[in-house]
Amino acid sequence: MQRRFLIARAALVAAAVLATAGAQAQAPEWKKIRIGVEGAYPPFSEVGADGKLKGFEIDLAYALCAQIKAECTLVQQDFDGLIPALQSRKVDAIIASMSITDERKKVIAFSNPYYSVPARFAAKAGAKFDFSPAGLKGKKIGVQRATIHEKFVDATFKQSDIVRYATQDQAFLDLKSGRVDLTLADMVATDMGFIQTPAGKGYEMVGPEYNDPKYFGVGVGVGLRKQDEKTLAKKFNDGIAALKTSGEFKKLNDKYFKYDISVK
Repeated sequence: MQRRFLIARAALVAAAVLATAGAQAQAPEWKKIRIGVEGAYPPFSEVGADGKLKGFEIDLAYALCAQIKAECTLVQQDFDGLIPALQSRKVDAIIASMSITDERKKVIAFSNPYYSVPARFAAKAGAKFDFSPAGLKGKKIGVQRATIHEKFVDATFKQSDIVRYATQDQAFLDLKSGRVDLTLADMVATDMGFIQTPAGKGYEMVGPEYNDPKYFGVGVGVGLRKQDEKTLAKKFNDGIAALKTSGEFKKLNDKYFKYDISVK
């Protein structure tokens, strides 16, 4: 009887060891990572005249991959297709100005935040608006689909005509053509990606800064699958911390911005 017990116990121990070894063998080492980027949100990411991706988050993605010693491939995707691409394993991570919100955390995981900026409206210079829900009644507001800005205007300006676009650049184009009265986006993208460019001549940021965590979250992070939270998220968290400690993050910040957008 004792011998049977010992044999059974040994078998269980062996099975547990094999299971652990199998799990370890199956756990990804993340030597190769596919990163989903948008490529249509300057100065964070855009396609240059040479057809190559460029911008703050493009540089940051490569810097993070070098820091965590991974070979990375950037996969360009419309913003509203990034989470589906992550879930269907077409990409392993998202670096595309994706804010960390409670709603998004229901379906994906995030790294620690690496930057945060408020949102503001853009409109024709000199235009006067009352930025209350009643004051913007009937006004056409352009927003990018599947963004925090769309969620905010949908919930706040219910009497306005909300016009949705695949990219923020399309919203800026329709603002110039007069098809919308205002557009809401990140302050930095609005300022540097539109107002300060030739296309933005005669336009300005208007109204208050919006940063209510209920809609705008707690900053921008790397989007990840929930099952990769303990492995890949840790790598990116360590990478973000290391870039900030070394001063590399500040160098990238200062290359693109006149102000500090980092999350302390």
